[in-house]
Amino acid sequence: MIENGVVAVAGEALIDMVPAPVGDEYLEIVPGGSSANVAVALARLGVDTRLLARIADDVLGRRIRAHLTTNGVGLDHAARASEQTSLALVALGPDGGATYDFRINGTADWQWSTEELAGALDGPVVALHAGSLALTTPPGAAVLRELMVRAAAEVTVSYDPNCRPLLMGEPADVLAGVHELLAVADVVKVSNEDLEWLLPGTRPEDVLENWLTRGPALVAVTLGGEGVLAGTAGGVRARRPGVPITVVDTVGAGDTFSAALLAGLHRRGLLGAAARPDLRALDADTLDALLDDAALAAAITCSRRGADPPTADDLQARRPA
Repeated sequence: MIENGVVAVAGEALIDMVPAPVGDEYLEIVPGGSSANVAVALARLGVDTRLLARIADDVLGRRIRAHLTTNGVGLDHAARASEQTSLALVALGPDGGATYDFRINGTADWQWSTEELAGALDGPVVALHAGSLALTTPPGAAVLRELMVRAAAEVTVSYDPNCRPLLMGEPADVLAGVHELLAVADVVKVSNEDLEWLLPGTRPEDVLENWLTRGPALVAVTLGGEGVLAGTAGGVRARRPGVPITVVDTVGAGDTFSAALLAGLHRRGLLGAAARPDLRALDADTLDALLDDAALAAAITCSRRGADPPTADDLQARRPA
């Protein structure tokens, strides 16, 4: 593990039901959820990772725990929930793009209490990442959002809206919540698909400039196969190309990008409240290197079935000479 502190990840750990390789009429059970995917990707990249999740004490929940433990994710602060495991039904388009339908009413991921998060940031935690449904689904969303606000005084806060239109309500309402979290986030990753839903007709470049005025040190807008657009509070701007890849599916690609971006910052000692001035002053070469690594990691995930992010060795083997 990289000895630069622990990255905590807060949010959902659920089961993806994905088309099985034997035929679309069959579904395969795969542990997933945006936050769990980020945690696994971080751990595979050598980062000491702690998952803050409510994991059901049922057959599927035990499968999730086994998957996380096998991949080196710390579960000491994960709650053992009495509710059932959440399900995500994944459909894949001809280009491998994933769409989701969910079964989450009354399930484990969303029932957070303040008491369950006591001590969540204890120890050498240098960053907290959160996003997606966990920050919009009541009643637990309010508890996790408050954790992010409190965390900002102590650690780097990373945020990915990772929008799920079927479950998040009206875009204008979600955007207002996004703006609230931009005020406490240091690192923000958002996809062009998120922006098409939140701010239809607005250029990603314009969103980037607007969001950087709201507080973050670094904002990255992923553009699918077209690469990534990013900027810093210090005035650096970057646009990096996409990585040529044969896409199997896009499940977990955005989560892998977030994880690899955080892993790169972690490796450089740029996480933690004390490192905030250095994070805001990132130079162009460092930003390019961070984005290239994150895009490569996401591309590797797209070349595999499901949310199967690369290890540090996988990433090193694919870096340009």
